[in-house]
This record gives sequence, C-alpha cells and structure tokens, in this order.
Amino acid sequence: MRIIPAIDLINGKCVRLTQGDYSSSRTYNEDPVQVAKEFEATGIRYLHLVDLDAARDNKFNNRKILKKIASSTKLIIDFGGGIKTEEDIDSVFDAGASQVNIGTTAATDKDLFLKWLSNYSSEKIILSADSKDGKIRISGWQNRTGIDTLDYIDEYASKGLKYCVCTDISRDGMLQGPSTGLYKQILKLTNVSLIASGGVSSIADIEEIRMAGCAGVIIGKAIYEGRITLKELGKLC
Repeated sequence: MRIIPAIDLINGKCVRLTQGDYSSSRTYNEDPVQVAKEFEATGIRYLHLVDLDAARDNKFNNRKILKKIASSTKLIIDFGGGIKTEEDIDSVFDAGASQVNIGTTAATDKDLFLKWLSNYSSEKIILSADSKDGKIRISGWQNRTGIDTLDYIDEYASKGLKYCVCTDISRDGMLQGPSTGLYKQILKLTNVSLIASGGVSSIADIEEIRMAGCAGVIIGKAIYEGRITLKELGKLC
C-alpha cells in the first residue's frame, strides 16, 4: 500500500484545513520544499501535493513549488488543484508530477475527463472523489453537487479509470479516524485502486485502511500535529 504524506499549499506555504474550510487554514511550515525533503529522508517515496489557491480561486502561483520539489527530490508526486485544461495537465507533468488529480472537471464535463483518461492513460490520471454526506463536492470542496459518490466512482471505473482518491470531507482534518466503511463500499462495487484520504490519526488507522483493501493512504494533519512520526511512516514504506 502506498504511504502518501500530503502537502497542501496556500500562498506557497504548507497548510492544513479542517473539513475543507479555508477560514480554518493553519500554516505549519513556510518551506514546503524542505518538508518534502524531510519526507524523502525517512524513506517515503510518494507525495500528494495540492494547490488550494488554484482549487478555489484559479490562482496558479504554487506550481513553481511543484517544480522545486520535483527537481530537489525523487518523490513520486501526484498533484491536484485547479486543473481544468490540457495545458494545465501538460504544465503539471512538465513541472515533474507523475500523476494529476482531477476533481471539478470530472464532475462537470464527463466527456472531457474521459478524453484525458484516454489521451494521458489511466496510469497518469487520478479521479478526485471528494465526498460529503454521500455526494460529490467540487471547486476546492466549496460547492455541492447532487452526484452520488458511489455511482460516480463506479461509472468511471467501468470506463477505464484505475486510480481514485476518495476524501470524506467530514473526516478531513478532524483526526477522528478514516471513513473505512465508505471505502469498503467502493471496493465492493468496483476494482479501482482506491487511495483513502481524511481522518487518519494513527498507525492503527493506516492498518485499518490497508486491511480494507485500499491501494494507498494519504496522511496530512496527523503528521503535522505529531500524531504519527515520519520514522513510523518510513518503516511502512
């Protein structure tokens, strides 16, 4: 199972939100490149990098951080936030990302997402299924849709999707455990390689996610709050 620490960016700084609420933003480190280097130094191989400015406001100043991290580490980076065009995707890959996370466009323009899935391959495109109360949310989690989360993932899985990051927004940043029941439902329905996100607070939570059959787990606030150490994560890689 992939162990994937997260770096969320606002104004070039490493931050965390609670339940996707931008007003709850807390800065943990002003040098995300150094944070990424610390991850790599403990044996971690993967990084989930999110541009929160782009996700909400279509401001793309943080992509230079992606380039810096990619050029100064060997981390395998998946990048998300505000990706709405092929030019966006190309620029992210050119900057050093190995995979891109697509959320809003997948929910608002199915044909375009499927075109990208075909053109760039299922190895490169990750579906971001950001869910609250069983429904998909978009635009940096700020906007509700009426799209059922399970149906959404199942439909794309049936059309060639391989990777999906599913975040239970109600759990995100709460440090109260992952939404394992939701992940089990998804895996029972599809054969997608599911990456769990939201609520992880301990090594026991990571083991629970592994036992559920997930292909990966994203860990954010638990690292920055000292609930899980990098040394502990390094042993799992």
